[in-house]
Amino acid sequence: MFALPASVRVVLATGLVDMRKSIDGLMALVRAAWGEDVYSGHLFAFVSRKGDRVKVLTWSRGGFVLQYKRLEAGRFRLPPVDAGAQTVHLDATQLAMLLDGIDLAQVRRQPAWTPPGRTGT
Repeated sequence: MFALPASVRVVLATGLVDMRKSIDGLMALVRAAWGEDVYSGHLFAFVSRKGDRVKVLTWSRGGFVLQYKRLEAGRFRLPPVDAGAQTVHLDATQLAMLLDGIDLAQVRRQPAWTPPGRTGT
């Protein structure tokens, strides 16, 4: 669903968000609460109070794009979050798994390989 370059960040709200918020309401949250640039092209994801709906907001070529997914059964499983954190950063693979209903807390990744003599980022 998402083919994103590594430079694009995915920022997921850790708190549950009122899904009645429109693009403008979500923009205000991104700017005021998180201090993020809504025009950066990064993706900002929000989960409903019930956990059965997700909205993803991004800026693209002169306008905002808002994607919305509602589960007919079950809830989205959020990744582990540090206490007090307002957001957690995901990569495109983690976002795709979240949207597919995969519990990110149960997924184990192999460490990324780096060439000898270089440190990983």
